[in-house]
Amino acid sequence: MAEAAKSKSGYISHGVATQNRKARFDYKILSTVEAGIVLKGAEVKSLRLGRAQLAEAWAGERDGELFLFNAYIPEYQSGVLSRFDVRGARKLLVKAKERNELFGAIARDGATVVPLDIHFNERGLAKVTLGIAEGRQKHDKRAAVAARDWQRDKARLLRNR
Repeated sequence: MAEAAKSKSGYISHGVATQNRKARFDYKILSTVEAGIVLKGAEVKSLRLGRAQLAEAWAGERDGELFLFNAYIPEYQSGVLSRFDVRGARKLLVKAKERNELFGAIARDGATVVPLDIHFNERGLAKVTLGIAEGRQKHDKRAAVAARDWQRDKARLLRNR
């Protein structure tokens, strides 16, 4: 994914608006799906400022449709626009085949659907990258930390040669 391109006004025109960095540590990501997200105008403006948080967010089913729950998008402060619930459920737009795959993974495998990031594509539309994930045990997390540390140390040793 390309780095976020900010304009002079501080808005993100395309690139990553927010990431859930802890998700890749807490979960083993099996596959990813890109979904559109239904937002109001003020939510989009707030996202373009890069102030949203996905740390406690999750995706799930409600009435046969896919929703993003508990994602924090703060109110837009630079004007009196429509008010919205900062942690409200937001509808996600995916193709029927992908939606059935996600629901099947949740029901059959006990997997979790975790939002990995919210980004703007080349056309300026907000998209959410969803990961079908399995939870990691404590010892798996320790192994991931050890592997990450070794990669960093190895790169440092090779750079200093």
